[in-house]
Amino acid sequence: MKIAMLTSECNPLYKVGGLADVVYSLSKKLIELGDNVVIVVPYYKNGSTHFDYEPKKICEYNIFMSWRKQYVGLYEYKTNGVTFYLIDNEFYFKRDTYYGWGDDAERYAFFSMAAVEALMAVKFRPDVLHVHDWQVGMVPCYIKERIDSRTDFYHKTKTVLTIHNPAFKGMMDKYCLNNYYGLNDRLFDNGIVRFDGQVSTLKSAIAYSNIITTVSPTYRDELLNYSTSQGFKYCLELRKDDFYGIVNGLDIEEFDPKTDPFIHRQFNPRSYILGKKQCKADVLSSLGLSPKEKDKNNPLVSMVTRLYEQKGMDLVVQIIPELVQRNCFIAILGSGDPYIQQRLEKLRDKYPNNIALYLGFNNQLAHKLYAGSDLFLMPSLFEPCGIGQMIAQRYGTLPIVRETGGLKDTVVGYNPISNNVKKANGFSFIDYDLNGLRYACNVALDTYFNNVEAFRTIIHNAINLDRGWENSAKKYQEIYRKALLK
Repeated sequence: MKIAMLTSECNPLYKVGGLADVVYSLSKKLIELGDNVVIVVPYYKNGSTHFDYEPKKICEYNIFMSWRKQYVGLYEYKTNGVTFYLIDNEFYFKRDTYYGWGDDAERYAFFSMAAVEALMAVKFRPDVLHVHDWQVGMVPCYIKERIDSRTDFYHKTKTVLTIHNPAFKGMMDKYCLNNYYGLNDRLFDNGIVRFDGQVSTLKSAIAYSNIITTVSPTYRDELLNYSTSQGFKYCLELRKDDFYGIVNGLDIEEFDPKTDPFIHRQFNPRSYILGKKQCKADVLSSLGLSPKEKDKNNPLVSMVTRLYEQKGMDLVVQIIPELVQRNCFIAILGSGDPYIQQRLEKLRDKYPNNIALYLGFNNQLAHKLYAGSDLFLMPSLFEPCGIGQMIAQRYGTLPIVRETGGLKDTVVGYNPISNNVKKANGFSFIDYDLNGLRYACNVALDTYFNNVEAFRTIIHNAINLDRGWENSAKKYQEIYRKALLK
């Protein structure tokens, strides 16, 4: 099959969150499985670059957004067998950050329209257009409702939407339908793209895509539940027979303790005890936490996360003093809400011998934390899939998670009462409150301190999980084949 991925970010060029990892890793695996895949992404020029060489300019053309005549430079870049097509326009994409601008709706309208033209320019007629999240959510509507040359080119093309984070809905004024995309107001008036009195590009994608996916089976169910649907329950209910949940895979080449160049000592499922011990000593030292001899075996609990309430940070700041009282070391890497950052800084200042805080992102430190920690805290309010818990498991670091979305689908929590130690690969709780998190932490720490055999069995279960992309990619291939029958 010929598949075109349309996305606002993608590894290894541009990354803000898990979206970049998913699109790149899925595309690489699909190519390995025999598909012809290209990725179309904006050519951001914000001073940072991840290119091994200068992208090749293919052509330039103009697109019209109502009265706007906008330049498009089309570039090609190839790496690791993947072909990228980059959409250049410095007015829209030469900025300090990728997202968060007042004209984001216009910027990604431009990108969406330019991407549709780009595939025509390079004569790549896709069997499937796979669009990701709100930024390119209008594309399925655009190629169906615009009656022009695109109609013939995309006549047989089917569209697949993946919802990664429905908290971002792509909201814009009704006026923008025609002003950006040249589409008729009737699409708003009849309700097909209308959401809370505005246009939602994500709702448009739900309505127009042949198949809809999200990034875990449990999160699919949550999106069909009114209280957890982010407002999309009713439009997704209409499409539930075309709506699937597929758990993301993991880039097992990047996250491999046997070959990871960032960690102090590489290890495998047979040598993890010594390997993790040395990695733990290294990460404690690098973070300025120098325990006394009697404390060196105390547990290291880590987080690599965005510091927002969605990630459970309001619970984390409450549980930290209790973890310190139980002789834990705590290392947190991330950035986000300034108020949460300030609360964490106060806790670090109060417990300087137990808490290390790195505000920002450091890829090498992230790898060190995954390898050297004993427990990985991820008590999310909601989590469509999550990648941190799967990386932690691959390094033998046991996740403590709330049973929501992809966390429920990827972590089997240890229950000492039912003694499910042969299946458990982490620790979990259900209710989003302090008591729930406290329960899971206490089970984890009681097992760590008092039942070494069970703790090591759970590590063995986690570190031997198959988290590669092949199974998930084959499920996407099934989805594409279903789309082609629509």
